[in-house]
Amino acid sequence: MKPTDTRLTRRGFVAGASAGLLAGAAGRFTQSTAWGQETPMEHNARIKQSVCRWCYGNQPLESFAAYCASIGITSIELVEPNDWATLQKHGLICAMTPSHGITKGLNRKENHAACLAQIRASIERTAEAGFPNVICFSGNRAGMDDDEGMKNCEIALKEIVGFAEQKNVTLCMELLNSKRNHKDYMCDRTSWGGQLVRRIGSPNFKLLYDIYHMQVQEGDVIDTIREYKECIGHYHTAGVPGRNEIDETQELNYPAIMRAIVQTGFDGYVGQEFVPRRDPLRSLAQAVKLCDV
Repeated sequence: MKPTDTRLTRRGFVAGASAGLLAGAAGRFTQSTAWGQETPMEHNARIKQSVCRWCYGNQPLESFAAYCASIGITSIELVEPNDWATLQKHGLICAMTPSHGITKGLNRKENHAACLAQIRASIERTAEAGFPNVICFSGNRAGMDDDEGMKNCEIALKEIVGFAEQKNVTLCMELLNSKRNHKDYMCDRTSWGGQLVRRIGSPNFKLLYDIYHMQVQEGDVIDTIREYKECIGHYHTAGVPGRNEIDETQELNYPAIMRAIVQTGFDGYVGQEFVPRRDPLRSLAQAVKLCDV
């Protein structure tokens, strides 16, 4: 991202905030009634909530983990293994662990050896920690036909999914939009990803349905969630447009989406992956409350 570029991406942006914001974090789950005023609140916890570490990369992990636990979050995801002990110290898990990169993925045979080695190592570490999911990516098209890319993904995934089953870990391929943020990415439609899940035919391979990305790419979020519910193992959030707070400033109705997710019987995690423009910790607490349907 260029210094003057206002677009926000996982690869190019790290949310900036002072560590001092954490110093006064409340020790219990709260909601804001006015700026600077907090009151205790009830929560339903029908949605297990997580948050993506990269969106709060300037927050010290130790104090950020304590804050997350205090507002009802049970996971910080996409955290490297050397930081997992910090999460566990605060009663948190890493609900989605990293593996290989986004652009060079499983849709090309020449990437299989490197990607599968990284996935295998991540599955091993994730199982040892008792965490549920490992992320993976299709990779970019780079001129490749989508049918060929799916066949290549199928070959790679069938090599590794038995190991995931053995270790009781679910491998999740993320759906990303190719319209705006991840140009040329192949797994950019739920129908394509759903077909791949059905070809693999294992409960240990599913999709990471990113609500932000799929709203940008194809819309029709709630009906798509209902149609592909058996293919989805994890969710991510963010506001559209802009990938910022998930409140009334944007076009998605997150309480309605969360209710639809609950109605499908989903028992996995929903990861907050928006980039806050306001007070980052208060925005996170508000998002947790908003999704607590």
